[in-house]
Amino acid sequence: MLKTRFAAGLMALTLTALPAITPRMALAASAADINRDASTALTRLYEKTPEAKKLATRAKAILIFPSVYKAGFMFGAQYGEGALRKGNKTVGYYNTVAASYGFQAGAQAFGYALFFMNDSALSFFEKSDGFEVGSGPSIVVLDEGAAKSMSSTTVSQDVYAFIFSQKGLMGGLGLQGSKISKIEK
Repeated sequence: MLKTRFAAGLMALTLTALPAITPRMALAASAADINRDASTALTRLYEKTPEAKKLATRAKAILIFPSVYKAGFMFGAQYGEGALRKGNKTVGYYNTVAASYGFQAGAQAFGYALFFMNDSALSFFEKSDGFEVGSGPSIVVLDEGAAKSMSSTTVSQDVYAFIFSQKGLMGGLGLQGSKISKIEK
């Protein structure tokens, strides 16, 4: 009985939170929308985490997903669209799609940026038919504390990821596979 009430409560929470954070999910964004949102997201990331701005000066390219939406109850899914920039120029558009299974419930929105630090990591990404996070170049996810301890001598990985602008509530444990694919805009 307690498990049933708990599950019903989590489902209600998920269904209540989802509309609040996914108003743009129904419509695919245009190239102009993605570029505008990517610029805004990077500006906010750099303001909150100045170390990311320093890292950007050394990066070969940055892939910015300004808004990724995730929701689930046992089974989960996430989706977002972003732009790959070399310097200040957008050179391609991508989506990120993930599915998960496990003890999880809720809905959230967040953004993330991948900083490609060398030509081989960027080349692997651009030539792959759908880049799967967790395969290929090594990726280091940085939180604010880890970013503050970075220096020019400690930057040694292929790709650095920053997660930002988290909203909503998603909790639980599960397995997740995420794939990034090129899209036409």
